[in-house]
Amino acid sequence: MSIKNFRYDKVGLNRFFGPLEAKIMDILWNGNEKSIKEVQQLIEKERSINFNTVMTVMNRLVEKKILEKRVERRTSLYKPIKTKTEFIDEQSKKLTENLLDEFGEMIVNHMLDSLEDVNPNLLDKLEQKLEQLKKGNK
Repeated sequence: MSIKNFRYDKVGLNRFFGPLEAKIMDILWNGNEKSIKEVQQLIEKERSINFNTVMTVMNRLVEKKILEKRVERRTSLYKPIKTKTEFIDEQSKKLTENLLDEFGEMIVNHMLDSLEDVNPNLLDKLEQKLEQLKKGNK
């Protein structure tokens, strides 16, 4: 699954999804599989929304291979194909690879510059990974 539009000026799931898609994914990542009606009712606690709108967005997320759908007793149930952590890991890896492919050394320099304020544990992990790469062990 590949997200085509990364929105660097947004925050959280809104970097990958439109606002309604992000809300739906948040709901589904925080619970069991749900029907369109259940998702609509949870969204309606915050704002009014049409059932058909929720259905359209959820079915588009199925087409994008982000959700899977199964039918039980004539009710469609939806759940994410990947966990939230798996999804964000996959998307951030693709984004990093794309930036490195396109901008190479410039991106590495910017990443290194941004390490000044990073958690020391992350620096330790980076150092370990660099040592592994130098030894040829990915």
